[in-house]
Amino acid sequence: MSENVANFPQTDDETEREEGESSSEGSEARDVGGVAGQRLRSFVERVERLEEEKTALMEDIKEVYAEAKGVGFDAKTMRKIVTLRKMDAEKRRESEELLDLYKSAIGMY
Repeated sequence: MSENVANFPQTDDETEREEGESSSEGSEARDVGGVAGQRLRSFVERVERLEEEKTALMEDIKEVYAEAKGVGFDAKTMRKIVTLRKMDAEKRRESEELLDLYKSAIGMY
């Protein structure tokens, strides 16, 4: 391994490939210009798998909102509630106070 590449522990996938299994793309990864090909391919493949999982999860979330809408709930308002619940209580309070101030400043109250 080149001195330019950090020496991280190998994943099981990387170890298997070094033992002779070919990659899913059909071409052997190799070290080029100080970049460890197998290690890089492993990271790329992990990201690709996670992206696939993320896509599936986003579809599941979309279906939940559609189901809620089907029984009369407003999906847009539900999304706001989810966002607010993720926020720290103090940050949420500050945000709501600022929103109230701005609304008051333009005559919405």
